[in-house]
Amino acid sequence: MTDLLDFAIQAHGGFELWQRIDQLRAHIKVGGAVWHVKGWPDAYADIHTIVSTRRPYTEFAPFLEKGYHCVWEAERTAIVADSGEVIEHRVAPRSSFEGHTIATAWDRQHLIYFTGYAMWTYLTTPFLFRLPGFKTEEIEPWQEENEIWRRLRVTFPSSVPSHSTAQTFYFDSDGLLRRHDYSVDIMGGTTSANYASDHKCFAGLTIPTKRRVYTTGADNRPILDRVAVSIDLLDVGIEPHPAGR
Repeated sequence: MTDLLDFAIQAHGGFELWQRIDQLRAHIKVGGAVWHVKGWPDAYADIHTIVSTRRPYTEFAPFLEKGYHCVWEAERTAIVADSGEVIEHRVAPRSSFEGHTIATAWDRQHLIYFTGYAMWTYLTTPFLFRLPGFKTEEIEPWQEENEIWRRLRVTFPSSVPSHSTAQTFYFDSDGLLRRHDYSVDIMGGTTSANYASDHKCFAGLTIPTKRRVYTTGADNRPILDRVAVSIDLLDVGIEPHPAGR
């Protein structure tokens, strides 16, 4: 545990509040160039998501057409009819990305896996770093234009799927997340900077409602001529844990 992590958790609502939450529900709009490359340009253009605060778990609905939703878990992805019938699923989905590059097209299960773990990571940061197996270390600060951002290097455990094992999170003087760097291993490795802004408070929880992902150059600066992924949160709802913690 680091002082920076404690500072960031408090800035985003505090761990006591987080322990009382079971799920987050969000209405989102997702765009960017990567979806055209992967063959799914409008799949998440207007969609609702649910993430668990307790374990790696994400749902999206409607998924591709009305009457269906999709489920992501650490070792399984699935397409499910609203009646509960499982239409299609994949076990150990990460293994299906072997040999992929940025240009490799995705099938539906690939799409579910990537968006599932990504959205779960984004909506649960920085609180998920308190889960078992995470390692955190504050590293040298970073100057972004006229601001100094503190940086947290996070090592993810193998039990928690994400972009890459090592990721870096940048926090401003108020402790709010402003940038998130990683390599997308299932795309063959990338240098990505995910900028977080427009923070809003939802029932005491502070969440960035706008994210823009760019490729970074050798100087660790974003290449702004193309947005790889854009995410806009239109609304966020909080479901309390039945036990209250």
